[in-house]
Amino acid sequence: MIELREAELRRGAKVLFSGSSLRIHADHKVGLIGANGSGKSSLFKLLCRQLTLDAGELAMPASWRIAHMAQEVIGVERSALDYLLDGDSELRAVEAQLAAAEAAGDHDGLALAYQRLDEIDGYTASNRAEQLLDGLGFVPGDGGRLVGDFSGGWQIRLNLARALIARSDLLLLDEPTNHLDLDATLWLERWLQRYPGTLVIISHDRDFLDAIVNRVVKIEGGELVSYSGNYSAYERIRAERLALQAAMAEKQRQRRSEVEEFVARFRYKASKARQAQSRLKELARMDEIAAAHVDSPFSFRFADSPAGSGALLGLSLAELGYPGRAVLRGVNIELLPGARVGLLGPNGAGKSTLIKALTAELPLLAGERVEGQRLRVGYFAQQQLEALDLRASPLLHLQRIERATQRPASDQKMRDFLGGFDFRGDAVDAAMADFSGGEKARLALALIIWQRPNLLLLDEPTNHLDIEMRQALAEALNAYQGALVLISHDRHLLRNSVDDFYLVHDGVVEPFGGDLVDYQNRMAQPPPSAAPVVEAAAPVVESSAERKANRQAAANRRSELAPLRKQAQALEREIAAAEKKLAALEQWLGQPQAYEDDHKAELRAKLVEQGECQMRLNDAEEAWLKIAAILEES
Repeated sequence: MIELREAELRRGAKVLFSGSSLRIHADHKVGLIGANGSGKSSLFKLLCRQLTLDAGELAMPASWRIAHMAQEVIGVERSALDYLLDGDSELRAVEAQLAAAEAAGDHDGLALAYQRLDEIDGYTASNRAEQLLDGLGFVPGDGGRLVGDFSGGWQIRLNLARALIARSDLLLLDEPTNHLDLDATLWLERWLQRYPGTLVIISHDRDFLDAIVNRVVKIEGGELVSYSGNYSAYERIRAERLALQAAMAEKQRQRRSEVEEFVARFRYKASKARQAQSRLKELARMDEIAAAHVDSPFSFRFADSPAGSGALLGLSLAELGYPGRAVLRGVNIELLPGARVGLLGPNGAGKSTLIKALTAELPLLAGERVEGQRLRVGYFAQQQLEALDLRASPLLHLQRIERATQRPASDQKMRDFLGGFDFRGDAVDAAMADFSGGEKARLALALIIWQRPNLLLLDEPTNHLDIEMRQALAEALNAYQGALVLISHDRHLLRNSVDDFYLVHDGVVEPFGGDLVDYQNRMAQPPPSAAPVVEAAAPVVESSAERKANRQAAANRRSELAPLRKQAQALEREIAAAEKKLAALEQWLGQPQAYEDDHKAELRAKLVEQGECQMRLNDAEEAWLKIAAILEES
C-alpha cells in the first residue's frame, strides 16, 4: 500500500498540495487528474523517489519494483527490440549472469541462472517484445531498426512499450495515449485491464480512464481529493457536490439550457441508424456531464460562419499519396454544410493523408478536388504547435490575423475571446516561449475558431489538452453549425461531435455503418484468415514435349529440395526428442524430494540440463520454421 500522511509538496515557491492524506491499495488502478501545472508529474516523481516531501510522510513497500514511462529517449543506437528488452532489468541481469557463469565454467552459477531465467519467463522475452511492438502499431521489421531512426512520437511509443515489458509492482504512466491512434489506444486499454499490479495513470482521455481505473485522485485547491469509481463516477459525485453550492446554480441552469438545445436540434435529424441513435444518447447524457464542469475556466463558442450553397468540398476518384507511392485510391467524398465525419482506421492507413488532401496541402496524384463557394477551412494538424511564433503573445497572434481584415476587432474583444481559453491577465501579453504544450494547443485552437471556418479539419486536436478543455471543445463542437472532419483517439470527443464514420483501410475510404462500439468490437476480433481466391481459368492444352519438359523440371525441383526435406525430418525427430527429454526433466523437478539436501548436486545438474535442452529445442524449432517456409514457397 502507498500512504501519504499530512503531505506537502512544493516546486519552487509554489505549493502543489499541503496537509494531504492519501491511500492507494495494492489492487487499485488510479486515474490521476488535475489542471496543467497542478502537480501530477511532480507526484509521479515523488512516487519514483526522484523528489522528497517538503513536509509529512510517504510510506510504500521498499521491495516494490517501479516501472514508469520515460519522456526522454536514451540509447538511440540500439535496435528497437534491444531497447525494449533493456526495460526488463532483471532479464538483462540474468543474461549477464549466464554469460559470466559460462565464461568461468561455473556450473552451479549456470544452473541458478537458468532456473531464474525460466522463473521470469525469459525464454519468451523476445516474443513478448514483438507482441508489444505489434500492439502499439509498429510494423514487422521495426524491431531491427535503430531507435534513432524513429520520429519523436514513435520513440515515445517505444518508451511506453519499455515500461510495459518491465517487471513491476507499481506502474506509472504519464499521458500514454498522447501519441497513439485509436487502434493502439484500444489495444493498450485491454493490456492495462489485465495488468496485475498497482497502476497510477495520468490521462485526459475520459473513456480510457473509465475502462481502466477504479479510483480517481484529483489535485485541486492544493489538496489530493480521492473519489471511488471510474471517471464517470467522479463526474457524478462532483456534480452533486457542486449542485449544493448556490453560487453555481445560475451557471448550471444556463449550461443545462444549452445542452437541451443541442439535443433538440439533433433529435429530429436522427435516423434509425445505430450511429445516429448513439449520438442522440450521448447528447442527452451531456446534461449530467456538464454539471460536473460548471466551474471550468474555459468558455468559448464558434461564431456563425458563411454557410455557402451546395457542397463545401469534394474529392472525386482521387488518388492520394506522394510521388511514386499512392496511399489511397478511388476516394470519393462530398462534404455538405453541417456534415460531421469521424475518420477511423489503423495507424498509417492514410487518415492524415486524406485530411492533408482535403486542405490542398497535399496535391492529388489523380482525380479531382472541387471547392464550393465561400469555403473557409480551419485546419488543426498534429504539428500545429510548431507553427506558433514563440516570441509573440496570444494577443499579438490574434492582432496579426485581424490586420488582414477590413474591419479589425478591438483589443478588448480579442482579450475577452482569449479569456474563454483561460488566457487572462498577464498571460494575454506573455510570449509563448514559456507556455506549456497544453497552453500552446489551446492557442492554436483559438486562432482557428477566431477565423470563423465553415469547414473544420481536426487531426488529433486533443493532444496536450486536459479534461476540462476537452469537455469545452466537445460542447463547442456540438454548437458548431459548419462541417467537421475529425481524427481523434478520444472516444468521448468522437461520440459527442460526429454523426457519421468513414473507415480508412487497405488503400480505400468507405462509409462505416456502425458506431464506436461496433468499431471497438471489430478491433477486438482476431483478423479472419484470408481464404484463397480461386479464379476460373481457361483450360490449358499442353503438347507432349511441354509435358515432358514440365515433368523434368518438377523432378529437378524435387531433387533440389530433397536435402531440405531430409533436414526437416531430422529436425522434427530432434524436436520430439527434446520435448520428451524436457517432459522427463520437469517431472523429476516437480517431485518434492528433488529439493532435499541429499539431491542438491543432482538438482543442479538437472537444472543445467533443463536449460541446455530448452535452448536446443528453441534452436531446432527456429531452424525447422525457416526450412518449412522455403518448402511451402516451393
